[in-house]
Amino acid sequence: MPFICIKIKIELVNKFFVTSAIPYVNAKPHIGHTLGFIYTDVIARHRRLLKEEVLKLCGGDENAVKNVQAAEKAGKPIQEFIDENTNLFHELTKKLNAEYDVWQKGSDQKTHFPSSQKLWELCDKNGDIYKKSYTGLYCVGCELFYEKEELNENGECVEHPGKKLEEVAEENYFFKLSKYRDQLLELINSNKLEIVPDFRRNEVLSFLKNDLKDISISRSNERAKNWGVPVPNDPTQRIYVWFDALNIYQSGVGFGWDDDKYKKWWPADLHVIGKGIIRFHAVYWPAFLLSAKLATPKKLFVHEYFTVNGQKMSKTVGNVYDPVQLLDKLSPILGNKLAADALRYYCLAKISPFADGDFSEEKFYEAYKSDLQNGLGNLVGRVAKLCETSGLSFKPTPQLSILPIVNSQLGEYRFNEALGIIWTAIAEANEKISREQPWKLTGKELEDSLIWQVETIRQIAFDLQPFLPETAKKIQEQYEGKIKSGSPLFPKIT
Repeated sequence: MPFICIKIKIELVNKFFVTSAIPYVNAKPHIGHTLGFIYTDVIARHRRLLKEEVLKLCGGDENAVKNVQAAEKAGKPIQEFIDENTNLFHELTKKLNAEYDVWQKGSDQKTHFPSSQKLWELCDKNGDIYKKSYTGLYCVGCELFYEKEELNENGECVEHPGKKLEEVAEENYFFKLSKYRDQLLELINSNKLEIVPDFRRNEVLSFLKNDLKDISISRSNERAKNWGVPVPNDPTQRIYVWFDALNIYQSGVGFGWDDDKYKKWWPADLHVIGKGIIRFHAVYWPAFLLSAKLATPKKLFVHEYFTVNGQKMSKTVGNVYDPVQLLDKLSPILGNKLAADALRYYCLAKISPFADGDFSEEKFYEAYKSDLQNGLGNLVGRVAKLCETSGLSFKPTPQLSILPIVNSQLGEYRFNEALGIIWTAIAEANEKISREQPWKLTGKELEDSLIWQVETIRQIAFDLQPFLPETAKKIQEQYEGKIKSGSPLFPKIT
């Protein structure tokens, strides 16, 4: 039998694994949480637009001492309490049209517990875990011991001013963080662990120039109220929340329970985090992985925070803003996904990821009216009506791809600048209509004018896909085949 050679074409697909910071679930979500969820979703949609296979992960940080305290204050069993709050976060991602491929719960005893215990055992095997008695100043909000020189002028945590630190004395397990200073410096200086933006990278390098102190990675059962992942071979201790919570990035993709899945997706290509947890992700997390002889993540994107009505969010001030209330008000008017787009637009266009930005309902509605309703919506509606009354047919635009300048800004996480470019195109198209007055044109002049507008709008819709997916979809559907006018894309909100 003759040998037959069959050529098989194998198309290689790049993989991209992106995560959002794992939120504490001691309270319901606020407007600040929307930033990380939306940023991560835009990045994932952008990568999928580039034909990459993407996995997007988040979950619930459920094993913290402050979750236990919050459950006690609410008078609820801890599991019931965290399940309720974790579900609120998960539901928010759906309301934002930013749902995750994997939502990994920290209290999952089937996959997460054995995964975190395996990480512990690998670090212990390398001689990096030891037990000692310790007394220190503990911030429950950060779940972290602080040195006095790290506190503000009032002796308070910078992230949680106004809250007195607890003086805690107990016997814990410690991790030899000091051992990994040089390796961490090499990792960051060589950009094997890239940190964006540069000023946050420099902040980490500055921290690493000092002597690193070993860190506590367990809590006594008494203080943890027997909640959390048990320390292997020591039933008196629970694994400290950051050692356990950071491992959600691995446990969600099979570490310790599905080797094939883990090998496919790890290491993470990108962690999207807020500035307040940079030390945990840029120092502690890679150190744990280095100790365990596991691959470290490739990149951190560190974004800034929202203020609300010009002030830092605070329960005392009473300005902790609930984004769900806004979405629920908008959904009956716009529909769920278009309401999500309206909020996504404000979060992406009106602040820079690299500087704190302010949120208020007044500013939100101003942006909605000027940019979405009178800008994009007006353009789409005017041109569709002109196309319909002209009686002309418009050929499909040749294969579109994202504009290089928009693609470049997206790749650098400059979402506001990318949308600024798109909205400049919208303004130019609206101005061109006012200048040319196509309703007065006939014949080839009318056809040329409308072809330009149609192709411009189709490109705008294509470029909007990562940012405003529902808006892009509606425009693309309206502007294919026979173009007809319809109800306003963004109706008036009274």
